[in-house]
Amino acid sequence: MRFSHAASHTQAIFDDEHVISYAGLAPALRLAERCGLDRLAGEHLALGAADGVNAPMKVTSIVAGLACGADSIDDLDLLRHGGMDKMFTGIRAPSTLGSFLRAFTWGNVRQFDKVARQVPAALAVHTPLLPGADVPAFLDVDSMQRRTYGYAKQGSGFDHTKIQGKSVLVRGLNALTVTLSTPLSTPLSTPLAAPVVAASRLRGGTCGSGRGAASLLSESITTARAAGCSGTLVLRGDSAFYSADVVAACRTQDVRFSVTAKQDPKVKAAIAAIDDHAWTPIKYPRAIFDEQAGGWVSDAEVSETRYTAFTSRKSKQATARLIVRRVRKLDQADEGQGELFPAYRYYPIFTDSPYTLLQAEEQHRDHAVQEQVNADLIGGPLAHLPSGHFAANAAWLTCAAITHNLLRALGCLASAFHARARGATLRRHLISVPARLARHGRSGGHGHLDLHLPARWRWQPAWLNAFTATHDPPATPTA
Repeated sequence: MRFSHAASHTQAIFDDEHVISYAGLAPALRLAERCGLDRLAGEHLALGAADGVNAPMKVTSIVAGLACGADSIDDLDLLRHGGMDKMFTGIRAPSTLGSFLRAFTWGNVRQFDKVARQVPAALAVHTPLLPGADVPAFLDVDSMQRRTYGYAKQGSGFDHTKIQGKSVLVRGLNALTVTLSTPLSTPLSTPLAAPVVAASRLRGGTCGSGRGAASLLSESITTARAAGCSGTLVLRGDSAFYSADVVAACRTQDVRFSVTAKQDPKVKAAIAAIDDHAWTPIKYPRAIFDEQAGGWVSDAEVSETRYTAFTSRKSKQATARLIVRRVRKLDQADEGQGELFPAYRYYPIFTDSPYTLLQAEEQHRDHAVQEQVNADLIGGPLAHLPSGHFAANAAWLTCAAITHNLLRALGCLASAFHARARGATLRRHLISVPARLARHGRSGGHGHLDLHLPARWRWQPAWLNAFTATHDPPATPTA
């Protein structure tokens, strides 16, 4: 690839009032409008401070900025360029939006969380956001420590997080999220669409991962049911969420659970009691299919037994399946006698899953999909937490969850590929598309607006799918 002109014959002039950089905001905000984001914000948000007025317009402005890739309050100024004021009205300055966020109290954040939990249900009505919602769906819970710098961030503190696979102690704030996904093919673990955020909550940096998980889970279950997930719901989580309160919350609301069990002495004793002939080889990354034996030859095996957990809390003790996966520790086997005296690593799962042993174990391993959602948030709006006020950062997290779900829904309208694409890919393919605006004709005093986009845009069909779906009248449900 080479330049067509010499450097001395090339100029750059920022003077075009009819060009915008983010034409994809047209279908994205039409979809937000159709799903009633501004209406929900107006109904539920009641900020007492003067800077909290006109919440619907300001919430929409922040979500629009995050959809374009903003990860700080100053970045929201990307909405004010070229012809953006010709396509949209009510765009607010970053200083105004920053003051709006700082006007939030914790009570306002909880009001905003209610708005965010109703958005997935509205999106599911207008888009194939959750395909096959009547089949088994999965709620995945996890926490992430977002690093902050200095001492100006309210609530920040030191806790552990993983960086490049290593656990390190960092100063920051802790975000707890619950994601919702609905696989619709065989095997059950192959999804047609990426997960959406069912609920989120910002906590202090020093809090434990499982703090508040039971109450947030209850809220996410309500979200999942409102979004049409009428089939079996299964909660998945790691050992941080192996608690009597989480399991009790699941059973109270008729939700199955599948959480990694902590290897305390009781669990270790239950694993040791499993008969050595009860282990079944599974299809694992290094497994080889033996045609003569008619099965997999693998260094991983699974088995299960019955187990009663949380016996110290009589009112919340639970009896369910303890599914155990074991993997050979070849590096720790006795030298020259590895086959006679094998050593194993054990991974126990406490679950009341109604599925077979192999299905339940494989489904639990798919809990790793939560890491991709966290990576999407970190690679976008949560690149950092922009305010020194804790409530403002909590509201920012809620805006990030709404934006994530909005982009997921837009991807579902665009194509099968974009229904599962990363957030950065959706922004690059569908949002960050330049366009020149042109007005023509008259209709009731309002001119028509044309968007002239780049010729031979690689993702033109997908972009037009999303545009057409959001600009045509919504389909009327048939009787």
